[in-house]
Amino acid sequence: MSITAQLLHDRLALIRQQLPIWQTDGILITSATNRRWASGFTGSAGQLLITADKALLATDFRYWEQAKEQAPAFELFKHQRTDDDSKKLLVAANVTRLALEAKQITLYDAESWRKLGEGIKWVPLEKSLEGLRQVKTAVEIEALRAAAAITDYAMSQINEIAHVGMSERALAWELEKTMRERGADGLAFDIIVASGPHGAHPHHRAGDRQLQEGDTIVVDMGCQLNGYRSDLTRTFHLGNNPSPQFWDVYDLVLSAQQAALAALRPGMTLRQADAAARDVITAAGHGDHFGHGLGHGVGLDIHEDPFMSFRAEETETLVAGATITVEPGVYLPGWGGVRIEDFVQVTDNGVVMLSNCPKNPIIPTK
Repeated sequence: MSITAQLLHDRLALIRQQLPIWQTDGILITSATNRRWASGFTGSAGQLLITADKALLATDFRYWEQAKEQAPAFELFKHQRTDDDSKKLLVAANVTRLALEAKQITLYDAESWRKLGEGIKWVPLEKSLEGLRQVKTAVEIEALRAAAAITDYAMSQINEIAHVGMSERALAWELEKTMRERGADGLAFDIIVASGPHGAHPHHRAGDRQLQEGDTIVVDMGCQLNGYRSDLTRTFHLGNNPSPQFWDVYDLVLSAQQAALAALRPGMTLRQADAAARDVITAAGHGDHFGHGLGHGVGLDIHEDPFMSFRAEETETLVAGATITVEPGVYLPGWGGVRIEDFVQVTDNGVVMLSNCPKNPIIPTK
């Protein structure tokens, strides 16, 4: 995937269009993900300061050449991480109102910038940049689809990898190796392998428990490719003869996911999206066993807006162009759990699949 100069120019123009709406003369961007999205700069330190007529990238000596190569739309501001340089940056902006990323910056850093910017009125923005990032371009969709394809392939190999006596940790490592050998730059997050009763922990960390015949195994994983991430969950049964309880829970979760995938549309509220799956699970008597939201956005971050949940603000809605997970689950303490997750793009007419891994839950044993 190639992030073109035109794409970065368009993002800069989009931010500038928002400045009057945000009622600010400019914005100071300090978070790594928003900094990368807005400028193309992938270094680990720096700030962007964007006004109607200035685009400054402030970073230290380690990244000066990298910044010039990756962020041609920005003027390099040499910043050696001193208060004096920060003051000079704010003076160069020549603004009276300056926005901050309220959800991304620490209280300490926000107070530090306030002290340095005498005469500047600071405007906290909660989700403004994150809202812009929700709508993915065709180039981003291509990148996300490529990351999803690597993850699909690795998950599809689980019958060849998993076996009785293998530890959760060993299975996670083999899946990671498979993704890296397929071209992944790294993991999107630590792989979850939750076997047997561990499946009742939605974010279980893969450990030393050995897989046993008859186990239910929840595998949740994704990779990074060119900065963009993927997310996929499948639930398996290790052995040839799953119990009736396994099929009852598995079929329920699958039905809930299918209901949600059929219902999702731009314009529906995030609460309505969540309810499309939750109502199915609740009607079957397992509402108390589905305690997380239906899904979340995925892009440069593994968890980003939108968040489809019963906790979402009533006015928050799905937008066309968002890339989201759809991942209902049922978790039964002492038994285990089932979660089925796919990665999709919201379109004008519903959703299209970005992940395409089969849902064959049986890992046969010999």
